[in-house]
Amino acid sequence: MGENRKIEIIMATLKLASQKGLGAVSMNMIAEEVGIKKPSLYNHFKSKDEIVGEMYTFLRDRAQKETNTQMNWGIFEDKSAYEILSCLVNNYIALSSEPNMLMFYKVIYSERTISSEAAKILVTETEKMIAATEQIFMLLENKKLLQFANLEICATAFALTIHSLMDYSLDKSFANHQKPIINTNLINDYIANFCNEHKLKEIK
Repeated sequence: MGENRKIEIIMATLKLASQKGLGAVSMNMIAEEVGIKKPSLYNHFKSKDEIVGEMYTFLRDRAQKETNTQMNWGIFEDKSAYEILSCLVNNYIALSSEPNMLMFYKVIYSERTISSEAAKILVTETEKMIAATEQIFMLLENKKLLQFANLEICATAFALTIHSLMDYSLDKSFANHQKPIINTNLINDYIANFCNEHKLKEIK
């Protein structure tokens, strides 16, 4: 019951934040939405920031399971660098595009300049992507598919570019009052160009 109540609180907070903006949501409002008294809410979470922090972990883990995007290196045997990178990036897009995850990101992005918790979550997510990209690039070097003069810098630049292209695509959808869709064609073109630039050759 306790875990189910925490999930109920998380989803109620997400709903309210998507309607009113995270800054306008109070613990009183969350308690009313769930149908419990405020003291009972504090038995589960000490603050709104704590709810938001656990919301990120819960939604990300659930989206990963629902979209089946856990990393499985075995499927990449005999694949090209482009096939490996495009598969992993498109898995990440699927994870980020899961409806509740997308709603969460919309809320967090709107709050990151005024909420340290929102900024912290976005930094954490970006650092996770950079770390995963470094791991992938090491694999690609070991397989002699790509090579990098500075693997860490290349991984950071790649991850941040993918993030920027995703944001641009979503912003364009919202600006045109369309359903939020990430343009994978543009992203896959970038990946192809990236692979061509870093294909195995002697580094001067």
